[in-house]
This record gives sequence, structure tokens and C-alpha cells, in this order.
Amino acid sequence: EVQIAESGGGLVQAGGSLRLSCAASGFHSPDFDIAWFRQAPGKERQGISCINLGDGSTFYSGSVKGRFTVSTDDAKNKVYLQMNSLESEDTAVYYCAAERGACTSAYNGGSMLGPANFGSWGQGTQVTVSS
Repeated sequence: EVQIAESGGGLVQAGGSLRLSCAASGFHSPDFDIAWFRQAPGKERQGISCINLGDGSTFYSGSVKGRFTVSTDDAKNKVYLQMNSLESEDTAVYYCAAERGACTSAYNGGSMLGPANFGSWGQGTQVTVSS
């Protein structure tokens, strides 16, 4: 059973940085995609980044590209989302999700699949950016 838990959220001033962590375990294949989604109040859950645990391919949505960086530790048990130059629009609950092959299209220039395509989720962590 895949288990996921996020941590690292908090309150930060605009222009500041935060690093989120996603502890993931229970994978039976190394070729899983780990994605970061976020959901602001009253809005749909939006995919913002993805990384493949097998080959390290990454994807970023236009809203975070150049500001956020996704990475893994050497053991590939944790996925990190380094968030720099934070803006008030980044305020949301951030979720980590896992699924095999869910980000393949995104790595190749397509769009990231929606949350319904991911089978395993963490509980979310709140990020609040004050202006």
C-alpha cells in the first residue's frame, strides 16, 4: 500500500521561501510519478509539478516554473518542493500524490493530468503567503 505524508507548510511573507517534503513509501515499482497539487479556497485542485522516481523527469506548470523546484533524496523516499519568490497567489493547501505513468504526457510537452488520475494522496499541508 502506497503511503504519503506531506510536511513543511507554514506562514511566510511574500518574496520568501519554503520547502515542502513528501514522504512516500510502499511502491512496488520505481517508475512512479510523484506530483504536487495545490488547492486554494473556492478553487479546484491544480497540478503544479511532477517528478518521475525512475528517470528524474520533471514538469512544472506555468504558474510556478522558474520559482519552484522539485527533487528527491538519494533513496527516493522523499520528494521535495522548494518554493522561492512566494506570492500571495501561492496560498493554498499543498498535496502530494502518486501514480504510475500519470505525468508522462506532461514530461513530453503536454499537460499534467487532473487529480482524478492519481490514486494515492497525502493529507495536505497549508501554505500561507502574507503580502
